[in-house]
Amino acid sequence: MYKFVLGAIASLLFAFTPPVEAKVKAKAKAGVSAGKVKKQAVGKSRFKRREVAPRVVAESRNTMVRRTVMVRGKRKVVYQRVIVAASLPERARQSAGDRAGLNQTSDPLDLKSNVAFVLDQNNAEVLFEKNANIALPIASITKLMTGLIVVEAQQDMGEVLNITEDDVDHEKFTSSRLRVGSRMTRANLLHIALMSSENRAAAALARNYPGGVAGFVEAMNAKARQLGMNDTRYVDSSGLSSRNVASARDLAKLAMFAYNQPLLRQYSTDPKSTVDAGDRLMHYNNTNYLVAMPDWDIGLQKTGFINEAGRCLVMQTVIQGRAVIMVFLDSKGKQSRTADAGRMRRWLEGLRPPGLS
Repeated sequence: MYKFVLGAIASLLFAFTPPVEAKVKAKAKAGVSAGKVKKQAVGKSRFKRREVAPRVVAESRNTMVRRTVMVRGKRKVVYQRVIVAASLPERARQSAGDRAGLNQTSDPLDLKSNVAFVLDQNNAEVLFEKNANIALPIASITKLMTGLIVVEAQQDMGEVLNITEDDVDHEKFTSSRLRVGSRMTRANLLHIALMSSENRAAAALARNYPGGVAGFVEAMNAKARQLGMNDTRYVDSSGLSSRNVASARDLAKLAMFAYNQPLLRQYSTDPKSTVDAGDRLMHYNNTNYLVAMPDWDIGLQKTGFINEAGRCLVMQTVIQGRAVIMVFLDSKGKQSRTADAGRMRRWLEGLRPPGLS
């Protein structure tokens, strides 16, 4: 009886377990060898992960990252859940003008600048005004006053100055093509400060002024008071600090006065220039592409940008025979300040020419 029961159990096991040889033959018919069958059997769970993982990534591609790691000398693919910064809502940067509510001010030209001011250079007639009396950060428009202080000091423009660690920006940590150790004449430093808004050049000019940086900044503020720029205050020569502030009306006064300096007119409006940095030649372009446009007649200009100030532009230009000073502050968008200048020019061209009643 005992042998009979064992025999029955063995028969049942044999009936429900297909022979290995049958498996191999079935795979061989499909073009797969017995060796490959064994490999697949061993790596069966890994094969399934490769099938499932792409679907997981596709369904949540913003939070899953595929990585290849080494485990005991073998490469292994793993998937990690991460927080992707781009998928988070980005906080909009607000300028000082936005925080003051100036972006709520409308104007007939639909300007993208929170502040605009246009003045007839010959008779000081105000042609256009928008929030022009409010002091705001002015960024590198600052360098227009920097240039004025340098030329009025009548320092040797041929003197070679060194760029040192003291000229490196520790306010905004901006980069510069002008390396520490570079040697350049005062004239070339002034040139690239006005034309290309080179911050280290502006810093070196201030540092090499009688009384150093403190004396230079004091001279800037004294000149502002002399010109009646009552809303203006400077704390550095580059404009990287948001504490450099002025109103559009003040900047128009500065532009009208600075226009009397031929060197400032030339350096600020050169489309491009090559300067000697001591160990190499450096090529610079103007930050205001309008100076190279044949349909613009620009006699003086300066651009500026930091987050607190937005995009800024001050320039003197001639439109249908009328010399005007244009000031645009806190503009949104990289080309918006020059686009606003274009809108203003078309509007001025539609006005009655000066001298006609």
